[in-house]
Amino acid sequence: MINDRFATRFSDLQSELDEMRLIQNAHRNRYVQPDIWEKWVTSVESLIKAACGAHSPYYFNFIKAREEYIGGESALKALAGIFQSAKEAFDGGYLFDVERDISAEIFGNIVVLAKRALAEDNKDVAAVLASAALEDALKRHATSNGLNVDKASMSNVISALKSKGLVSGAQKSMLAAMLQMRNHAMHAEWDKFEKPAVSSLIGFVEQFLLTHFSRNQ
Repeated sequence: MINDRFATRFSDLQSELDEMRLIQNAHRNRYVQPDIWEKWVTSVESLIKAACGAHSPYYFNFIKAREEYIGGESALKALAGIFQSAKEAFDGGYLFDVERDISAEIFGNIVVLAKRALAEDNKDVAAVLASAALEDALKRHATSNGLNVDKASMSNVISALKSKGLVSGAQKSMLAAMLQMRNHAMHAEWDKFEKPAVSSLIGFVEQFLLTHFSRNQ
């Protein structure tokens, strides 16, 4: 999972920081060996941008500090402080869920394609796209909440979500109809649904993404 890889990378770069040694020149200035410095700083910059976002204060402050300080002891302290602050926020769960955010973007694009197909009277294509997005979204929602559903059928995924109270209200009552719609679409039973049903499925997927995959939920 994406968040697991980020966590591992934060840990690796922290280990590199812990092992970093300052050397002293003839003027008694302390600095990090240039190749080690550039490798670590570049890796941290890339990680913070990916994990925290290009508009986060962590990334903004890191770029600013990198421009102001070059290679010396003060630079190491400044950049290490920003890196460790970002790491603590990530480890503590105070940043948005990266994987969830990426999933929302991907699924959102699929919904757009499904809407376009439906508008062009390709109801079958729209139904397949929306069904695939719904099934994957349900599984990711379950997995992110600690359920092991990798090889589970969609009906079992829905049952697991309901048993844990992870879907409720209108979505809970509508899932049975969405499951039936999905089964028709994925088994090429085109004559068993019409355009309004596909529109309802797309709307359901869109609302599910807004409810469970929104950064501001």
